Amino acid sequence: MSKILVVDDEQNIRETLSDVLKDEGYNVLTAADGSEAVRLIDNERFNVVLLDLWIPEIGGMEVLKYIVETQPTCQTIIISGHGTIDSAVKATKMGAFDFLEKPLSTDRLLNVIKNAIKINRLQKENIRLKESTSNNYYMLPGVSKSFKEIEEIIEMCASTNSRVLITGENGTGKEVIARRIHELSERRNEPFIAVNCAAIPQTLIEAELFGYQKGSFTGAYQDKKGKFELAHGGTIFLDEIADMSMEAQSKVLRAIEEMQFERIGGVKPIKIDVRIIAATNKEIEKEVEEGRFRKDLYYRLNVVPIHVPPLRERREDIPALLEYYLDYFARINNKKRKQLDREAIRFLQENYNWPGNIRELKNLVERLNILVKEDIIVLDDVKANLPFHREEELITTGLTLKMAKNRFERKYILSTLKMADYNISKAARMLNVERSYLYKLMKRFGIDSDKLSKQ
Repeated sequence: MSKILVVDDEQNIRETLSDVLKDEGYNVLTAADGSEAVRLIDNERFNVVLLDLWIPEIGGMEVLKYIVETQPTCQTIIISGHGTIDSAVKATKMGAFDFLEKPLSTDRLLNVIKNAIKINRLQKENIRLKESTSNNYYMLPGVSKSFKEIEEIIEMCASTNSRVLITGENGTGKEVIARRIHELSERRNEPFIAVNCAAIPQTLIEAELFGYQKGSFTGAYQDKKGKFELAHGGTIFLDEIADMSMEAQSKVLRAIEEMQFERIGGVKPIKIDVRIIAATNKEIEKEVEEGRFRKDLYYRLNVVPIHVPPLRERREDIPALLEYYLDYFARINNKKRKQLDREAIRFLQENYNWPGNIRELKNLVERLNILVKEDIIVLDDVKANLPFHREEELITTGLTLKMAKNRFERKYILSTLKMADYNISKAARMLNVERSYLYKLMKRFGIDSDKLSKQ
């Protein structure tokens, strides 16, 4: 059901418009002044706003500007009894959909609203398609039994609002699965907001998730919406949720239970309608047992559990993934599609352990697509572009899992930095992590990009 906000200081106009629109099947809210309108815009997502320019407290032009900034797909129809050509032109330039003079013709108004809703839906769909195409978030191919089971769970839970907890190693495609659930749900045209909890300093995570009011702390020069507010009507994906502090976990738990929260420095509760999907690369049951993750939050999140096996445990999916990414990079780079010869495919399927999982496979194919000059990629090309160059290093023994993981991550980061010409921002994009998190990893592994770039 489309949601419409009517903003007018005349009560009889608000009530008349509300009755007419409700009879047409719309969900209608009203505001008598600019302040009330802004509050509703902060807490709800609208398809259309009917806005009088001459309203108290915050003027109509300021409210229009706020709508364009905070809900860019929402269509604003200006309604005014004091309209001039100048004000109509100004409002249109600022982003208004149409300008109607009072007294309003009901037929004309309803026709304009229908057209505005069509534009609203088209804009949302375009944004969704652009995000899906540019970020490659359509479901990846696979033929393994575990892949088919995951597909089945996705299809069963997508149409519900049930919370989902996705577990699996780094790079296995947890965010791809979360986005796929969102794409198949009724929330598909609303926001999908991804939050990497491990990449945000714990001192800032509350502000990042819940936002803050102007003046609530040093540097808070204006109100800021948090990720939960931005996800209103859609889905919030809390990646690496097990890396949250216990204090942050308790606040997330309350937000999930009550579907409302207060910004830092705020006193008014903000109601939200969001679907929660969380993910972690840790053994979360062990984290719960050892007191590092709240048991009650775990139970709230683990309504629909999805475990994503590492790539080495579903090797039959590797050829399809290789072909998929060869197509993908040829398309986005507008280059002729390369081929992997059979020996190279067999080697990658049978002899390499893929510690970085699908993310590593994707980056390898991108690297080969850029660096190999021939149309056919052979085994020697593959070996030369793997983080572990010598075959005997591919499946390492004598190391603990943590040691092997750290060893791989360091080599993989070094390899990616080299490919990105030691540009941190570019390397972070290739690794699909925040710059701050990449800096954190580089510091942990003793990697100095400035020194490396001079070698």
